[in-house]
Amino acid sequence: MTMKRTTLLLAASVVLLSGCRSVPNQAPVVDRPVPSSSKALVAVEAPSAPRDERGMYTVKKGDTLIRIALENGQNYRDLVVWNNLANPNDIKVDQVLRVLPPETLAAGAAVQTGAIVMAPADKPAPVPRKSEPRGDKKAYSDAALAELQRPDTARGEKGGGKAAAGAGVLAAAELAPPPPVVPPPTVTIPAPPADEEKLSWMWPSEGKVIATFDEGKNKGVDIAGKAGQPVVAAGAGKVMYAGSGIRGYGNLVIVKHSNSLLSAYAHNRSIVVKEGNTVTKGQLIAEMGDSDTDTVKLHFEIRQQGKPVDPSRFLPNR
Repeated sequence: MTMKRTTLLLAASVVLLSGCRSVPNQAPVVDRPVPSSSKALVAVEAPSAPRDERGMYTVKKGDTLIRIALENGQNYRDLVVWNNLANPNDIKVDQVLRVLPPETLAAGAAVQTGAIVMAPADKPAPVPRKSEPRGDKKAYSDAALAELQRPDTARGEKGGGKAAAGAGVLAAAELAPPPPVVPPPTVTIPAPPADEEKLSWMWPSEGKVIATFDEGKNKGVDIAGKAGQPVVAAGAGKVMYAGSGIRGYGNLVIVKHSNSLLSAYAHNRSIVVKEGNTVTKGQLIAEMGDSDTDTVKLHFEIRQQGKPVDPSRFLPNR
């Protein structure tokens, strides 16, 4: 009996000791993977290459100021002034140059601003609500109900004409004309200048056409001939360039005929005019040669707003 009691006491002690153990009060730690989409927030998208704004040009490798002027239908001397260049031969890659005069850019900005003005939407005239003054409220009665059910004119005569006045205001508001609709401004495309319409053209030299205009491959026409053969101005204008500063053109003459049209005469043996000279249609400007080419020929271009166009559109049939 004593042994049994001792066993029970030992068992009870074990239970008490196990219950007194302290369990640490800690929250379970759960490893949660970082979602793959969060990594995209760290990546920074590389900026796209800047685009040339209207009237601006970014210099590329191999460019010369004279070529840039030719490609944009401008005199390279104007580019020197517009960009405050101390040395026209010192331009750098990625340099941004102005290729349109400032007044042209300002006019274009004004037209663009006017084109985006929106006309105001039509809104109906507000209709005033007819309401009775608070002093007109009456206690409920059969007589008051009968009066409210009568037409407005009858009640207006008895009530001092207030209802009739309200109806007059309502009618006037309904008859008021809607606000005028302002049409959006229109952008008109200017007609070709009068000096372009009066221009008369002729072939710049005699000889067989050995290469015709092909956009992307040949920017003009090539005329075969003999060394020293006369090269004449295809139209009246002003010499805006005479020299050999554009690779691939040799001795080159550029004549400006209007604000948007110019002609170019390349590969000459010699040049007989100077920059700034005014020339007439058919006037001698150079002698045919083979400068910067392998055969004697005249490469002739007509450019409109700096872009090469097919000379056959302007030259008479032969």
